[in-house]
Amino acid sequence: MMKVFVTRKIPQNAIEILKEHFEVQTWEEDRAPKKEELIENIKDVFGILCLLTDEIDKEVIEKAKNLKIISNYAVGIDNIDIKYATQKGIIVTNTPDVLTQATAELAWALLFAVARRIVEGDRFVREGKFKGWEPLLFLGKEIHQKTLGVIGAGRIGTAFALKSKGFDMRVVYFSRNENEVLQRSLCAEKKSLHEVLREAHFVSLHVPLTNETYHLIDKEEFKLMRKDAIIINTSRGAVINEEELVKALKEKRIAGAGLDVYENEPKIHPELLTLENVVLLPHIGSATYHTRKKMAEMAARSIVDFYKGRIPKNAVNASF
Repeated sequence: MMKVFVTRKIPQNAIEILKEHFEVQTWEEDRAPKKEELIENIKDVFGILCLLTDEIDKEVIEKAKNLKIISNYAVGIDNIDIKYATQKGIIVTNTPDVLTQATAELAWALLFAVARRIVEGDRFVREGKFKGWEPLLFLGKEIHQKTLGVIGAGRIGTAFALKSKGFDMRVVYFSRNENEVLQRSLCAEKKSLHEVLREAHFVSLHVPLTNETYHLIDKEEFKLMRKDAIIINTSRGAVINEEELVKALKEKRIAGAGLDVYENEPKIHPELLTLENVVLLPHIGSATYHTRKKMAEMAARSIVDFYKGRIPKNAVNASF
C-alpha cells in the first residue's frame, strides 16, 4: 500500500478519506516537524499533506524519491519550491475558495477590534478598572462612511470589500486587474498602491507573498498613510516590513494595526507585544470548524484524485 505523510494533526474526515487508499502516517506532536524529521518521514511516500508552516524546499523534495504529490493545507504556496517540484514531475495543490469567507470575516473582526479598542476595553474590565460610564473612556474610530482601502482584490479581498456595503463606505482598491464585481456592487475605484494608502482610513491586505509583494508596505508606504489610518493584515506577514510597522505605530504615524500573520512567524517582533494600538492574533484567519474541515477534505481528495489518474481540481502546476 502506498504511503502518505500528514505533517500535523488535522480533522479526522481527511484521514479517513486517505486511509481508503493509503497507509497514512500523521505527525502527532503539537509542533511542526523539524527539517530532518520531515525528511526522515517522507523518504518513501507517494504524497505529503503539509501545512504552510512546513518548508518543502529543494532539499526536502530531493530526499523524497517516490514523491508524486504535495497537497498544501492552505491557499498560499510560498512554503513550497514550486519550480523544483515541477522539474521533478511532482504536482502541487492548495485549498482555495473554501476559506475565503472565514478569512474575510476575520479581517473585519480585526478592523473592528482595533477601531473600537475592543481588546483594550476587555482587559480594562477584567482588571477591575471599570467604575462606570465616562464621556472620554476608550474613544475609538467610526467605520460608517469612511474610505476602505483593499490591497489585492482576489477572492478574499473581494469578499472582504463586499462586506463593507452595510457601512456605506467608499471603497478604493489596488490590484493588477480591474474588479468588475467591486466596481458594479460598490462603485469601487481602482487606484495605484500609493493612492490607496493616501486616501484610505482603513487598509486591508489580501495579496499572496511573492517577490513583488515582499515588503510591499515599507517605510515610504507608511509615510503616505493617513495619521488616523488603521492597517489590517490577514495575508502573509512579510508583505509588511515589520520593523517599519513598529516604528509607525510607536511614533503614531498611523493610528493602529490588526495582525493575524507575522514576518518571521511564529516569532513576533517583541515591540509589537508592548503596543496598545495593535491587536495580535495567532494566524486564525481560516479557523472555523466548517472551514478547517473542508480544507482538510479538499487536501485529502487532491491526493486521492491524483492517485486515481485525475489532475486535481486545485493543482497549481498542472501544466507540466
